[in-house]
Amino acid sequence: MNHTDTVRTQTPRTSQREHSTPIFPTSSFVFDDAEHMRAMFADEQEGNIYSRFTNPTVAEFVQKVAAMEGAAAGVATTTGMAAGFASIMALLRSGDHIVSSRALFGSTVALLNQYLPRWGITCTYVDIADIDQWTNAIQPNTKMLLVETPSNPGLDLADLAALGALANSRGLILNVDNTFATPMLQRPLDLGAHLVWHSATKWFDGQGRTMGGVVVGQEDLIKQVYQYCRNTGPSLSPFNAWVLSKSLETLHVRMERHSVHALTLATAIEAHSAVEFVRYPFLPSHHQYDLARQQMSAGGGIVAMCVRGGYDAATQFMDKLTLFTITANVGDTRSIVTHPASSTHAKLTEADRQAVGISQGLVRLSVGLENVEDLVRDVMEALG
Repeated sequence: MNHTDTVRTQTPRTSQREHSTPIFPTSSFVFDDAEHMRAMFADEQEGNIYSRFTNPTVAEFVQKVAAMEGAAAGVATTTGMAAGFASIMALLRSGDHIVSSRALFGSTVALLNQYLPRWGITCTYVDIADIDQWTNAIQPNTKMLLVETPSNPGLDLADLAALGALANSRGLILNVDNTFATPMLQRPLDLGAHLVWHSATKWFDGQGRTMGGVVVGQEDLIKQVYQYCRNTGPSLSPFNAWVLSKSLETLHVRMERHSVHALTLATAIEAHSAVEFVRYPFLPSHHQYDLARQQMSAGGGIVAMCVRGGYDAATQFMDKLTLFTITANVGDTRSIVTHPASSTHAKLTEADRQAVGISQGLVRLSVGLENVEDLVRDVMEALG
């Protein structure tokens, strides 16, 4: 699989001929005259009107992500959840149905369970890896297949080529949350997806500084997402877009190193007696190892591990770590540890958590860019 490493776009320079991407922190843009204003609002001329609609700094960020994902167009949003919500609400209406993997980020589950039913949009959950379940769950009113792969936090994978073929054969939209992989490791559009969205807060920023989201994909679908965002207002700020755009220029280097560190750590701790199991896509013991090697170029920066002894043992392990920060984010240069059952997925029922492998002993490690030997030593000592 080929991946785009160079993410620079040919953004026109201003009269100052700056080398670095400039920021345009303005709420609105000036028209030459009244006729120019009329023509712009009538879509007879292209250009910037208002930063809720378009902004040069935001557009530059979106162009980079679209180029990396091989997409025709895209829209940036305030957060990843805003991107996911827009990718659904812009395209579905009351009476429509979604088939979704049950292995999803906790807030995505809340969106599907608590909010979409208010607008008459229903959802059926299936096993992420069972293509027969996906097929059998499709109803006459199904409009979208929704999946996050690798999943948060269990690192289960969907066969994107199989789902893409299914979606195209039934006239459905395959909508993929590609946050954990990033386009450096996986390009769902190449495998048949129609929309891809990211929490840019994670690996795109990569340093825990800012928030953002982005949706990219087929131009006809993105036009609808753009109109939805233009009218409802989840607009990414120019400053955040500038931070994210600069970060994208090092994404390929960072993801390579995150992946090497994560595989090294996963391999080192897998045989520890205090560990029930370790899950990482490029670890040979992963139940979808062959699929991971087929559709991903590396395993990413997340390691899931189950500590023997349940909640008490897991939280004691976390408290003993010195190089891993306890926080709910992922994708930072600094290593992070999270207990999903009591934080990111706490609002799920225990039965729902168990159905996707989120036990009380499960710990999510976002492996950073520190010295990997130090990280391994830190985890081993905390386990010991």
